[in-house]
This record gives sequence, structure tokens and C-alpha cells, in this order.
Amino acid sequence: MKFGLGLSVQHRPEEPQAVRFREHVEQVRLARAVGFSSVWASQHFLSDPFTYFQPIPTLARIAADARGMQTGTGVVLLPLHHPVDVAEQLATLDVISDGRLIFGAGLGYRDVENAAFGQDPKERVGRLVEGLELVERLWRGEPVTYESRHFSLRGGRISMRPMQSPRPPIWLAANGDAGVKRAARLGDAWLMNPHASLATLERQLELFRSTRRESGRPPAAETPLIKECYVAPEAATAVTEAAAFLGEKYGAYRRWEQDKALPAGESFDASFEDLARDRFILGDPVRVSEEIARYRERLGVTTMIFRLQWPGMDHEKVMRSIRLLGHKVLLKFLSS
Repeated sequence: MKFGLGLSVQHRPEEPQAVRFREHVEQVRLARAVGFSSVWASQHFLSDPFTYFQPIPTLARIAADARGMQTGTGVVLLPLHHPVDVAEQLATLDVISDGRLIFGAGLGYRDVENAAFGQDPKERVGRLVEGLELVERLWRGEPVTYESRHFSLRGGRISMRPMQSPRPPIWLAANGDAGVKRAARLGDAWLMNPHASLATLERQLELFRSTRRESGRPPAAETPLIKECYVAPEAATAVTEAAAFLGEKYGAYRRWEQDKALPAGESFDASFEDLARDRFILGDPVRVSEEIARYRERLGVTTMIFRLQWPGMDHEKVMRSIRLLGHKVLLKFLSS
């Protein structure tokens, strides 16, 4: 297995943001030293009640301290952007990171974001599908003429190609069943979300795999999963310390109505204990190792991306989690 660090690009607005960013740099340096192989940053806009470091400039800066690590957008909300801009920006990022970019893309779900960008939410799927096609064609480096419902380009050629050939991997995030099937048809992997329970992920992963077979596509080389994770010397301490911050984060998700994007039967309207069960990985190193092994066994996970910090959490607690993972957990899986 491989392990990634999902940076907490969300913070409380009253905190010193430059300090928070410098802490992210320290987190990446430590994660690299203890065996993490990738670093990720996500995207949202108008993210009240939190601030939000945008992923492309974040990863471009982080790349200087992440030598040898892959960098991943987890995820870019592609329907909100023009694919020419995305293709150029991510090609630049791929070069900056020495050809180690993973392009994670998703639909998004928040009405406030679509309204701010002047996008009709009903057009998201079309913009995603056409946007992916145009990005891939531009990355080939040839002149592109493209006419579709949402985008028009006449003989345009990208100014910088990605370092990777033929292109960086594309991992598509999806919550609902339709999105999972779309990821199977259009992506190199389905980037499994941290919000759904294990039973739902298990069912949807089989849907992903069967759709690839039916579409004549080979099995995905990667099975990546994002997970909220927190490690402390004692299991009870891990649960108590994480609850104070994860509870607030998922309260914001409820206000954003993120759980409405999940399949039927999934909801964030639950106690923290119920919410954490089969969703979060919290505990001492032994418990966390057992949970990682369980997800590997049930889902065949090849890359697990840990989100180890949430708005308001002290930097030293994050560093402790990274150290414990590196020294007590990851070594059990890196060679297996």
C-alpha cells in the first residue's frame, strides 16, 4: 500500500493564515521523512465558516518540500472552470512536481459555488464530461478544434505539455452511483470519498468494477480511498481529541448539505459515535493498523489518503499523528 497526506486547507478565519500555511509545509516535510508517498489538496469556494487555501498554488509551493512525492488535486471542481485554464495550470504543476501530478476531479455539489460562477447546476455533468475530454486532448500537445455544448476551441494548442506521457493519471471523485459509473467510464480510478460508510463503498466499488468490464475497460490500476484519521498514544484520547474538531467540520458539511450528494441511506445527522463508525479511522497505532487492514481486505485499497487535521486543531497534534503513523503503522503496510 501507499499512503498520502491530505492537507487541511480549511482553517478558522481568526487564525493567522500564513502561520497555518507554514505548518502545512512542516507537515509535508515530516510526512515525506516517515514514508508518505503523496500529498493532496482539495477545492471549495466561499467556504464559510472556514478559510480555504486553493489547491494549485498550495501544491506548487508544497512541491519544493515534497521531492519524490506525488502531488494530487483532491479534487478540482472541474465544472466551475474552463478546461483550457485547468489544462495549462495542471500541466505547469506537473512540471513543477517533476512529473508526479495526479489530477483528481469532481462535480461539486454546493449551490453557492455554482451561483457564484454563473453555472447552472443541471449542466455540471455535461461540463465535467466535455471538460475532461478537452483537457486530455490539449495535453497531447496537438492543435485542438473542439465544438460542444459548453466549450469552443479552434486550433488551440497548449502552451506547456505535462511532463508525464501521455498525461497525468485522472482520478474521478464521485458520491452517487451515477458518478461512480461515470468514473469507471472516464477516469483511471475512482477516488473514494471519506464520507460514505464502508458498506456503501463496498457496494459502489463493485458497481465501478462491473461498469469498467461492461465498457471494455481494463481493471483500474489504483484503488484510492480518502479517510479522516487521527492517531494518539491511547485510543480514548484519539477519539476525544478528534471529536471536538471533526464534529464541527461535519456540522459545516450538514449546513452545506453535502450528505444529500451521498447515496440513499447515508446521512451526517447522527451522533459522533454513529458518524465515526465505519467512516473515520481513530485510535491508537494498534487500532489504526487494524482499521487500515480491514479497508485493504474489504476494498483492495492500494492508496489511502489521510486527512489528519480539521479547522482549529493544534499543529502539534497533527505532527504527533504523522509521527505515530510513520513509526508505528505505515511500516506494516509499505512492503505488502
